[in-house]
Amino acid sequence: MGRITFFEERNFQGRSYECLSDCSDISSYLSMCQSCRVENGCFMVYERPNFLGNQYFMRKGDYADSMSLMGMRDCIKSCRAIPMQQRGQFRMKIFERENFRGQSHELQEDCDNIMDHFHMNDCMSCQVMDGHWLLFEHPQFRGRMMYVRPGEYRSFREMGLSSMRLMSMRRILDI
Repeated sequence: MGRITFFEERNFQGRSYECLSDCSDISSYLSMCQSCRVENGCFMVYERPNFLGNQYFMRKGDYADSMSLMGMRDCIKSCRAIPMQQRGQFRMKIFERENFRGQSHELQEDCDNIMDHFHMNDCMSCQVMDGHWLLFEHPQFRGRMMYVRPGEYRSFREMGLSSMRLMSMRRILDI
């Protein structure tokens, strides 16, 4: 089980809130969150409530100034615990257009560049059949990211990622 502690101020100062699972609105517990400590497990943190806006993947460690580290415009507002998977299937189908239209390809392994591997200019929707994945803005797993778990994602734009193109995908394995 994961455990993350959020602090109102940088450098682990001010009031704190410990979280063991998903939290859709941290402001219910703290007026702001500017640093955090992941004691175990992995989490996605979001700059807006309800798991929206820019996201950042956090593994065990201390994050004394989460705003500057993640390039967030605001403080952390929500978080999602990520279950770690040691083995098993990873399957995701990516689509070039929203609503599962356009060119599509199925992934079972990491893809460092969809343009090079599949000649796709963009990925705007996906269906995750198995496993948990991180989708990245740039090739080689760089830039802003988005976390997806089993389910259908009809439009990344409607999820608050309107200016972001997704160009590489990585499975989340036990770390």
